Amino acid sequence: MLNNAVAIRLATKEIWRNLGRFLLVSFVIALITLLVLFLAGLGEGLANANKEYLSKVDADLILFQEKADLSVAASQLGQSLMNDIARVEGVKEAAPIGFSNVFIRYAADQEPLSVSLLGVEPGKPGEMIAYEGRGLENSRANEAILDSNVARETGLQVGDTFTVESTQGTVDQNYTLEVVGISDGQQFFFAPSVAVPLDTWDRIRPRPTDGPSNELVFNIVAVQVDNPDELTRMADVLEAQVSNIEAVDVVTAYESAPGYSEQQSTIQTQRGFTLMIGVLVVGGFFQIQTLQKVVQVGVLKALGASNRTVALATTFQIVVTNFFGVLLGGVSTLLLVLGFPDGIPITFEGNQVQLALITLLLIGPLGGLMSIRLLTRVEPLTALGLSS
Repeated sequence: MLNNAVAIRLATKEIWRNLGRFLLVSFVIALITLLVLFLAGLGEGLANANKEYLSKVDADLILFQEKADLSVAASQLGQSLMNDIARVEGVKEAAPIGFSNVFIRYAADQEPLSVSLLGVEPGKPGEMIAYEGRGLENSRANEAILDSNVARETGLQVGDTFTVESTQGTVDQNYTLEVVGISDGQQFFFAPSVAVPLDTWDRIRPRPTDGPSNELVFNIVAVQVDNPDELTRMADVLEAQVSNIEAVDVVTAYESAPGYSEQQSTIQTQRGFTLMIGVLVVGGFFQIQTLQKVVQVGVLKALGASNRTVALATTFQIVVTNFFGVLLGGVSTLLLVLGFPDGIPITFEGNQVQLALITLLLIGPLGGLMSIRLLTRVEPLTALGLSS
């Protein structure tokens, strides 16, 4: 215990006497922290913009058209398949989901807002849960649930009406819908979402020819199963008993979105390089520190200081310097993000940010390992130039 107190006292005195030098390293670590956290938040935000709706779908499996390569936009399934899917043993509930891009106009003096228009079955998997107002009542009603992003950008509230601008063949058509509910964030393919009843969606969605088609065609089917522990088996059963479909779990569904994996891999690589730079910076600084105080360490050992005391003092300096840098970088990141406009996709939630913070707190000790090893190998007589 006495050795520990001595080591911490020695380390504190050295930090105080060389405060500018240690602060400079902390500022560099703060910049690295800012960059790593920014990349982590950006990665999480971009992932949410891609997957937010699908990740919140109350389903166990997502069915795509077999040859659509798990692309929601490319997948085209017909209403005739729904009876076949419902008859499969082990399927608890199945509901179609349609997707299209439209513009909504909510005020005469405002530019139309691009949104993802989702066609869902009221009360079934895929419908957005309304935390304000109510859910959709029937499949033909001219009503909609807005996600919180649309509500924030437009100022629309429950009971308000808005206009959907949709191209039918070569003619632009306008459709008026009433807001009956507001959900949480439900972005789909980087666009805020508006959910409407499936038949209403089929009537107002953009189409190359004017008028409804012979069969209602949607993009995917959300399936709940009786036993969620048998997803792999149920996916195989569905593919075997229902023609022209591919069944995957929800995570696979959104991770297979075009560009999702490439986007996340790029950000992860950037974070990895940044952390490696952090380790090298901290390691280089304390390596120089070590070379400059070999004589002082030799004197300490000649006076009876143990390797444990020397190693603990150095470790304390590394941890304190690194912790202050991470703390400063974290606060700076928070202040910076508070000044960003709402449209920038940065989200400081989830495992990515937690992992980034833990990793940043470890880069100091990792970078200083070589310095600690060198100090413990210093020989008093050699350091003082008294060896023969």
